[in-house]
Amino acid sequence: MYHTPVLSVKETAYPGIAHLGRKMSEQINSTYRTFFFVSVLRLDMVYVTLILTLIGIWDILNNPLMGIAYDKTRTRWGKARPYAFLAPIFYFGSTAVLFCGRLFFDNDATDDPSKILFVFVLLFIQETFSTIFTIPVDNMVTLMSPNPKDRMNIGLIQTYMMKWGGDFVAALIMPLLDIARRGYLPISPGVVFAGFGIVTAAIGLGGSLFMSVGCRERIMLQPQPAPTSKALFYILKNKYELRKFVADFLGSWWNKGSYAWDVVTQLEIFGGVLRTMPFYMPRNIVQIVSLGLVEPFKRLFGGSFRKTVLFMRATDFVMTTASALIGSRPKVVGTWWKVGLVFAVFDGVCVSNDAPSTVLENEINREIGDYTEYMTGERPDGTIGLLTGLIKKTTEPLRALMTIAVFRWSGYDPSIGEHGWSQEMVSANVSMYSKVFLLYNIADIIPNILNAIPLFFYDIEGKKKIDMYLALNERRAVIAKEAAEMQEMEALAEILAEEEMTEGKQ
Repeated sequence: MYHTPVLSVKETAYPGIAHLGRKMSEQINSTYRTFFFVSVLRLDMVYVTLILTLIGIWDILNNPLMGIAYDKTRTRWGKARPYAFLAPIFYFGSTAVLFCGRLFFDNDATDDPSKILFVFVLLFIQETFSTIFTIPVDNMVTLMSPNPKDRMNIGLIQTYMMKWGGDFVAALIMPLLDIARRGYLPISPGVVFAGFGIVTAAIGLGGSLFMSVGCRERIMLQPQPAPTSKALFYILKNKYELRKFVADFLGSWWNKGSYAWDVVTQLEIFGGVLRTMPFYMPRNIVQIVSLGLVEPFKRLFGGSFRKTVLFMRATDFVMTTASALIGSRPKVVGTWWKVGLVFAVFDGVCVSNDAPSTVLENEINREIGDYTEYMTGERPDGTIGLLTGLIKKTTEPLRALMTIAVFRWSGYDPSIGEHGWSQEMVSANVSMYSKVFLLYNIADIIPNILNAIPLFFYDIEGKKKIDMYLALNERRAVIAKEAAEMQEMEALAEILAEEEMTEGKQ
């Protein structure tokens, strides 16, 4: 099975559809959520930070339970599919209601207790079912096929859907917000967010249901999972997972302020949607082109995933740093077309590896999960994922403090409004907008550098990879045979029991 593709066309397509809806919802949640809370719903940033901190504490308690439950799940429908069918209903439903908040609370009181409670309750529901939803869905592709070509084909389709979905939201929400702010159409920013919340939630829910119903799990796992007490040893027995864990922990303290700095850049520095569109054209064109560059990049480095991804990350570092340093100079950032041109050139080069980096990094992560099964005979994806994910939750208070610190450092006031150079006098705020442009370009550069370090030691390549998958496939074949024999015995026992009942009645 390692060399033979096994997925049907629909099984290759359905995960892409699910990823489209999920990415659209994630785009509005991750990129524009804090912007919505502060600038549209009108909550004080201190309350937003406090709510996010409390939700993070809840996640620390909730996440391990979900990881344990997922790893212990064995059903006739599979391990991930039951969760992928039920959890999205609550996750996407709470997302839709959350972004309708301005329709329920049409006031600008930044300390309204009702608004604070509303946001807290909806985020509580959303984050709870986000855990129940994301872990199974993220691991389902790995359970569908052991064949790398199958998984990378799905990854390529998911990448395309992710880029299209994310760009669709970003391309529409910005013009609509700009039009709403200027009063050209009788809509408000609250209506814009409500519409996007409902539409993206509907697409996300539909896509997840398609995947859970239309795809099957082929990977045969141990019928009895290992005790939960062994969870920590799964990381210790997987040196690749351990390195990732350490790198994530070292970079988890960083936070760029949890604000939509791209919105500020486009509306205030570039000066609105019409001026912004040409600067994003290179990105939109090159992202599509990058879908055909997965194989050329692999061939360039002899099929080595490690070398390919390291090269692409180095390219990202150089391009984003150059854009930030050149574009943030006062003489550049103070002139909309100059800073826009700088962004367009460097960002266009940077995104040329978007699809290859996403596809290959995802496959590396799947191989690391396969290595755990190879070493231990178990596949504790849920427990490992939550143990590694908990580091971000445990550092949430520090990240929350950094959110406030970033706003103070930049000097940006989100209550003023979003239009060209809205932060008072241009001459007095060039340095502030320089900091905003820096945040937009290189805010994630520290964790990205740390996360690249483990790749230097990644060596599941060549013969080592082939031998690992041969051993895994032999083991899975034995488990599948034993499971089939057990099912036959259970069916025979049921037949005999029915015959005995029939004879007893006679």
